[in-house]
Amino acid sequence: MAVHILDTKGLKCPQPILKITTTVIKIPKGDILEVTADCETFEKDARDWCQRNKKIFLWVRDLGGGTKTCQIQL
Repeated sequence: MAVHILDTKGLKCPQPILKITTTVIKIPKGDILEVTADCETFEKDARDWCQRNKKIFLWVRDLGGGTKTCQIQL
């Protein structure tokens, strides 16, 4: 199981989620996508995306300054 990194800092809603959607098609099932974003709705959007797409939202960390990182198992 590999961890893939996606940095979406500087992008505003809905761009971080669109980036996740286009990135996951290139990642093998079971791998983990770690996403960093500074969009204020990112955590809720990522959780909602995982629920809609039947992916596992593993965790989220607040890095300060409005930036968060989360991991999604595909």
